[in-house]
Amino acid sequence: MSVVAERTTVFDTRKARALELGARFDFVAEPMRLVAALADAQKVAFLRASAERPAVADLRAYIVSVSLPGVMDATMSVGTESLREAVLLRFHDGDLDGIVAAWLAGDAQSPTDAYLARAAAAPVLEAVPEAGSSLRGDAASDDRRCPACAGLPQLAIFGETGESLVTAQRRLVCSRCATEWTYPRMTCVSCRETEGAKMPILSDDALPHLRVDACDTCRSYLINVDTRREPGAVPLVDEIAGLPLDLAAAERGYTKIARNVMGF
Repeated sequence: MSVVAERTTVFDTRKARALELGARFDFVAEPMRLVAALADAQKVAFLRASAERPAVADLRAYIVSVSLPGVMDATMSVGTESLREAVLLRFHDGDLDGIVAAWLAGDAQSPTDAYLARAAAAPVLEAVPEAGSSLRGDAASDDRRCPACAGLPQLAIFGETGESLVTAQRRLVCSRCATEWTYPRMTCVSCRETEGAKMPILSDDALPHLRVDACDTCRSYLINVDTRREPGAVPLVDEIAGLPLDLAAAERGYTKIARNVMGF
């Protein structure tokens, strides 16, 4: 094995956290096994893209040829029976290039297509962040969207400031390339509502470091990960463990700003 292949990456951290959370919480044991398997495949694509630096013009074809096969293999290995069947059917239907193109363009997709394209595109976009600039379009100046690729926010993070009297900023994490950016704490990420009475918070005692930040004006929500309460949290993985919060939000009629890679 090459030295490059042995290099520790964020995907190793995500895999370890997925295995930890899967062992801790039965209700996400199955999806966390898939997250861990995906992390292995994504690490390979990330390292290769980091070394090869594919051109923006070749991005879609590169994702399809280099990253998507590993995602499909991981899914067929540990995915649920229904997901395996859906992925296999999609593979036989063809047009994998179109699936990735639609995700990069931000178009509406079926759950299976969105899962495949997102899981395959993420490590390449994380390895080649400058490629995101080609995806920004008309949303480039919208502070509710990723400054790198204009993707929708997946989640919010509260963290330590290092100073006891300083309030932590809220950071958003892109659902497309994992870039982080700051956004006002008491402002809806979807409609910019600022009235506190219209912005309910939902929580679960079993997941004290996670909460739902919802908005009664636009009926949207996203999950906030408080790394002060759980220093070992890996936000993109811990957000998936927030399934009970997703269900509670859905029961109250809220819609998530961006579903996670598992479709929650």
